[in-house]
Amino acid sequence: MTKDQIFEFFRRLAEDNPDPETELEYGNAYQLAVAVALSAQATDIGVNKATRALFAKVETPQQMLDLGHDALVEHIKTIGLFNSKAKNVIALSQMLVDEYDGEVPDTRDDLVRLPGVGRKTANVVLNCWFGQETFAVDTHILRVGNRTGLAKGKTPEQVEAKLEKRVPQPFRLHAHHWLILHGRYTCKARTPECWRCKVVDLCSYRKKVTEKPKGR
Repeated sequence: MTKDQIFEFFRRLAEDNPDPETELEYGNAYQLAVAVALSAQATDIGVNKATRALFAKVETPQQMLDLGHDALVEHIKTIGLFNSKAKNVIALSQMLVDEYDGEVPDTRDDLVRLPGVGRKTANVVLNCWFGQETFAVDTHILRVGNRTGLAKGKTPEQVEAKLEKRVPQPFRLHAHHWLILHGRYTCKARTPECWRCKVVDLCSYRKKVTEKPKGR
């Protein structure tokens, strides 16, 4: 995409959804970090179902430690990889209590030190809670970036680097939300719904599905 095409791409997505937000449910920075960590290889809907009761009891790292590993497992056992995720959540909670006075840090370097927190999780926390212009590349953004020609790359890191360079103001703060939602609901993995896509004419994907399949 050219610079003008990229600007128009995000202008249309912004016009359609001026204030995009993560679909994960949370009440503070700690709950957000836990929810994002739990969302790896899981859907936001599934995570929200598991965390509603959990977050009603647990708002701080110390409360999570008081709850304990076994009780945490009971809350999140419907989520994939729940055992390893529970260990990480307990460990990151312990580190927050021991080294950060129970507060979630606001730098990527500190966040990725936390057990179970990778670059993507750190970027989500920095963006959604601290209002930093980050690009949390998940499978949806990886797909959309490559399909459309917006930001091509074989790895999330490569796509993130391209987005850092190419996404213009005033779209940088919300860009990753628009791309995730676009990939989740329009530019789907199996059959992209190009027939209703608002940026279809800007997209370089060669196998566009321009007619709605029968029965859909």
